[in-house]
Amino acid sequence: MASPKRRTSKHKQKLRRGANRWRKPLLKTCPECGTSIPGHIACPACGTYRERQVLDGDLV
Repeated sequence: MASPKRRTSKHKQKLRRGANRWRKPLLKTCPECGTSIPGHIACPACGTYRERQVLDGDLV
């Protein structure tokens, strides 16, 4: 098996490990009712997605 020619520097290690850190999810506001929801899903409060009604009634 191949072994590395040079040691990985501390800076390179930190750059690589920094990509694995936890980030809070980005929440969008629904244009119809104003509630905070994650992107690319229908709003559970009013049932709209991209200004179209896709769900029946209130789910909450």
